[in-house]
Amino acid sequence: MFAVLTPAANIRGGEIGHFVPGVASIRDYTLPPPGFYGVVYNYGYTTDRLNDGNGDRVTSALLGLEVDVDVYVLAPGVIWSSDWKILGARYGAYVLPTFGNSSIAASLTTTTGNREAETSQFDAGDLFVQPIWLGWSLTNWDFALGYGFYAPVGRYNTETIVLPAGPVRVEAADNIGLGFWTHQVQGAACWYPWADKRLAAGGALTYEIHQEKEDFDLTPGQNLTLNWGISQYVPLKKDQTLLLELGPAGYSSWQITDDTGGDARNPGVHDEVHAVGAQLGLTIVPWNAVLNFHFFYELASKDRFKGQSVGLNFAVKF
Repeated sequence: MFAVLTPAANIRGGEIGHFVPGVASIRDYTLPPPGFYGVVYNYGYTTDRLNDGNGDRVTSALLGLEVDVDVYVLAPGVIWSSDWKILGARYGAYVLPTFGNSSIAASLTTTTGNREAETSQFDAGDLFVQPIWLGWSLTNWDFALGYGFYAPVGRYNTETIVLPAGPVRVEAADNIGLGFWTHQVQGAACWYPWADKRLAAGGALTYEIHQEKEDFDLTPGQNLTLNWGISQYVPLKKDQTLLLELGPAGYSSWQITDDTGGDARNPGVHDEVHAVGAQLGLTIVPWNAVLNFHFFYELASKDRFKGQSVGLNFAVKF
């Protein structure tokens, strides 16, 4: 998917999915207790390295510009967790609009397209809606299954540049949205050694199916992402009204099918990334409020950036 070697090919960079695995907290993938919740995700990603399809660094000289990407995304949302039962599971749903100075996927397309991105503008990104979220709870287990979609409502434009071979349509350098719809199916599980759920070991599998990209004959390949983490609550007060939460976490993401369409470049080259990190947070029990900080370092990647991310997430029950 990286085509940076010839002027005729460098108009199209690799495509990655909408789902960003370094955003949510460890326990966010299963349905919370009944009620309405407000959440705010703050996510920052930085990198100075772009890897090719073999996992090797693409040099700045080859690329024609310095790789220096700083992405910030703000995602405030509303979650509804109900007492309604479907197939023995409680029903929930949530809506998550996004705002940012760029996105990892938009920055990747711009960088591999050999153009500088304007990252000082803060604007709307694509919208995520999960209308189906089912949760099954047992004494020592929580399971969840959800369907959601990303609507391409974020800032997205195309422009025409003139190459020696003629005019070519490319994506605007200041895009935030990705210009295509994505369907997402996610399954998650948490195991609790103790019934009070002081310790949770959890994981989530996220499967993305992308639609055709606006103004291009290109449908990005499907993605599969694994998130994992261990979360331990430690009381900071004897009455357990203030809890420290900490634990390791990580993720791996793979493109599992080829890009398709006449504008796909090197469709057999699939992107992937693997990261490890940790989470530290506070839970204020009387306020039903949670504040979490996490950090991830990407150990390896192919056909995409290799960087690090930080997040600061807040959730409260209304």
